[in-house]
Formats: sequence, C-alpha cells, structure tokens
Amino acid sequence: MRDSTIRAVNRLTSRWVETAVDGAGSTVLTAAGVWPLLAQLADGAGGPARGELAGALGIPPERAAAAALELLDALGRVRGLDAATGLWAHQDLPLDPEWSARLPEGTRGTLSGDPEKDRAALDAWAAEHTGGRIDRMPGEVDASTLLVLASAFALRLRWIRPFKAGSGDASQGPWAGREFLCLRRSTSLLDRVRVADTAGGRVTVLEVVGDGGVDVHLVLGEPGAAPGGLLSGGVDVVTRAVASVDGYALPDGAPGPGLAVGARRSYSREPRLDVATAAFEVEGDHDLLERARLFGLEAASDSSSGHFPGISAVPLAVHRGRQSAMARFHAEGFEASAVTAFYAAAGCAATLPPYVIRRIGVTLDRPFGFLAVHRTSRLVLAAGWVAEPLPYVHQEPDEDDDWDEDWDDQHR
Repeated sequence: MRDSTIRAVNRLTSRWVETAVDGAGSTVLTAAGVWPLLAQLADGAGGPARGELAGALGIPPERAAAAALELLDALGRVRGLDAATGLWAHQDLPLDPEWSARLPEGTRGTLSGDPEKDRAALDAWAAEHTGGRIDRMPGEVDASTLLVLASAFALRLRWIRPFKAGSGDASQGPWAGREFLCLRRSTSLLDRVRVADTAGGRVTVLEVVGDGGVDVHLVLGEPGAAPGGLLSGGVDVVTRAVASVDGYALPDGAPGPGLAVGARRSYSREPRLDVATAAFEVEGDHDLLERARLFGLEAASDSSSGHFPGISAVPLAVHRGRQSAMARFHAEGFEASAVTAFYAAAGCAATLPPYVIRRIGVTLDRPFGFLAVHRTSRLVLAAGWVAEPLPYVHQEPDEDDDWDEDWDDQHR
C-alpha cells in the first residue's frame, strides 16, 4: 500500500475526529471504511463533485479507483481483519462497464424496488460481514434508491499479554465515586508508554500489543482538553508525525497525563510499567451527509442534477451516507483458572528488597481516546472516545475461577 494512500486515510481520520468527537458521549468511527467508497464515487464523478471528492480523498481523482483497490487489498491481508465491499444496483439502472470493472471484488446485488425485500438483503450482508456485531445496514433503502455502495470490516485481536479484571474507581474527575470494570497488568517494557506535545495538548499514549498485526493505543490528555483535538494529536503520535518520549527517558514525577514516574524497591532487577485502565464497549452511528464538506459530498448530494456520468447514464446524486460502528476493549485473549493461596507473616525483622528500579504507573480513570493501528503501515483502522466506563458487576466468588494475584510478576 502506498504511503500516500495511508497518509490520505489518516488525514481523513484526523479531520473527522476533530469535528465528530466532542466528549458528550462515547463513539467510534473508521475513516478506513469510508475512504474507499469515496474513491469509488470519485472515479465515476464529473463536474464540481469530482473535484470536491478528490479534495476529501487527498489524491487525484484519476488515481482513486486504483488506490481503493490497493487499500482494500492491503486490509484483506491484515491478520485478524475481515474486510468486504458490496454494490447493489436497481434492476433498471445501467452501469458503466468500465467503472464496474474497476471496482474491488465483492458482493454484487440487485435492488428490486421493494424496500422491505431489499432491506432484508442489505441487513443480512451487514450481519454476515461483521460477525453479527452490526446486524443492520446503516441508512434506509426506499423505492427511490437506485444504487448502494457499502463496505464492512470486522477486526478481532487478542492481547499478547492478558489483563486482570477487577473493580476500579477514581478519586477525582468525571468518574469519581463510581465503581467500574478495571483492567490491570504489568510489563518491564517501558517504551509501551509515550508522552508528546501535540496541537491538541500534551498526551500520554499507551500501546497495547495485539497478537496479529494490529495494536490499540489508548490516548489520555490533560483534564479539560478538547476530545477531538486530543484524538487528532494521538493520530500524529502513533503515525510518528510528531516526536514523543518513551518511558525509558521520561523524567520522574508526573511528566504526562495519568502518569506517575519514580523509583521503588523491588525483588527483581527489571523496571516496571503498571497499567490500570477502564474496560469499555462503545458504539457510533454517523450521518456522513451532516459533514458533507468534510467528505467532499456537498455537490454530490445536490439532487437537482446528476454528478456521476462515469457510473451511469442515468443522473445520480448521493442522498444518504451513514456509518455504524462498535468497539469493545476487554480482558479476553488470555484465560486461566487457578486456586493459589500464600499467607505470609513476618517471622523475623524484614529486610528491604535489594534493588531500586524505575517504576511507571499509568492510570486511565477518566474519559480517554483510542486508536486501532496497523503496526507496519501505521494506518489508523478505527478511532473512538470513551466517555463512560463499563460498570463493575459484583459476582459471588468461585473457587475455580480465582486469579493468582502474582501472575504477572511470576510470568513476566
């Protein structure tokens, strides 16, 4: 995949989060799902619509079709990511054969003009290609619909190192006094956390490594920072557009949001990065025409004339554009059952641990952002905001499901 295509998709992500993420609620979005569809429209557009779409894409319109193919082909090779595209045309709509030939491989269907029948087919496709996580095609199909272009992708990854789930709370901030589902783990790799000064303010970025080619980066800003600007700054950090400092080089104290850096006694020689973050499940439903200028659709959505002579001889205009998305950050990916109890009491005067190590604590106990990033290309696959954590649900203890409290220390 060309670097120019990756940069173009990431730029659209940055611009979208700046306008769509306001902190009022949790959300998730993926420009990687919108960009190839805009490219396919640009390939068949004419007049002002062609120029506007090219501006939103960030590439010349004559390169759009090839870039869309390249992007979708690259996504299809990402381990843990299933990507699909679909096209449905009304049975009476003639399509330009050259434009059709440049489309990526995927579903080809026919719209009957019966909204109920067509809706069932579109919903079934959405459910099939997202593993049932999204069971309805966003937007409404009606008797006036002549053409539907769609993309779907489902990303599934497991953490290289597991989290332990338990109860968490915050002493201050929006989540103060609330009990939420907290995920904890430790590592000796201090470069998993970074701090950077961005246009959206100072941010702390925590990398959580997946077992395939995709990692998730949690982005925490200063209290009161604008969420959209914060996430846009996070994109700059994970794509290495701005410089950052990793945990090995951070000064003692509180050098970044949610950080505590200092020395501590330990029985191990290795440094330690302790992570505590809220688990989350978020959904996003976006009307793309509400931001028609961002997506280059102002002219294309003017129904007073046609804008896609390269798609069909029948005048066409975009009359709906929506995205539904979801994301879930949890402790799964590693499961264990163990019952282990060690009870210790001092039998003589205790001695101090022999080593002094560098210890960093990262705590995400207030609203934060997240970015799913393809590791090698730095393509941002999804971005979102966590306004509310998952609540902690008390359960009766089960002896068979107890966790060894020292699991991370013993297996680092």
